[in-house]
Amino acid sequence: MDTSSIFVVTFVAVCIASVVAWLIYLQRKSVIEDGKKVEGSKIMQLQAYERLALLVQRISIPSIISRVSNPEYTARDMQLAIVQNINEEFTYNISQQIYVSAEAWDAVKNLKEQNLLLLSQIGTVIPADATGTSFNKAILEFLSEDRRGKLPEIVSEIISFEAKKLL
Repeated sequence: MDTSSIFVVTFVAVCIASVVAWLIYLQRKSVIEDGKKVEGSKIMQLQAYERLALLVQRISIPSIISRVSNPEYTARDMQLAIVQNINEEFTYNISQQIYVSAEAWDAVKNLKEQNLLLLSQIGTVIPADATGTSFNKAILEFLSEDRRGKLPEIVSEIISFEAKKLL
């Protein structure tokens, strides 16, 4: 083999090695980026579970009563204020369902619906001329005696369990 043939073979070998090295680099870069995407996805899911945990606390009836209670409210005014607060909190966080399990989202939805049902039931039983304070008292007494009073704790446990699966 002459010098020019050796040069051509060497040049072709270097070119092939460069292409192979470039392909390996691109593959590793892709794997790293995919890993970052998965990690970013987990972070978003954990943040969604965190927001749901906060939502559960915020739509628990005792929590809402402490925020919206006004001694000048009638029972009907108080009922409407609590219902409005629950609906606003839920609507504000509705996009979180994209990032969480169906079980966790169903638990939060069930809590919201149970709270609204309870408010409706107490609203029909309490006298029309009752004060907001007596409405609040009736709700809190019912929750202390009924298993639905523990529903926010159960939903929080579901959310915690689902979030821990990501860790």
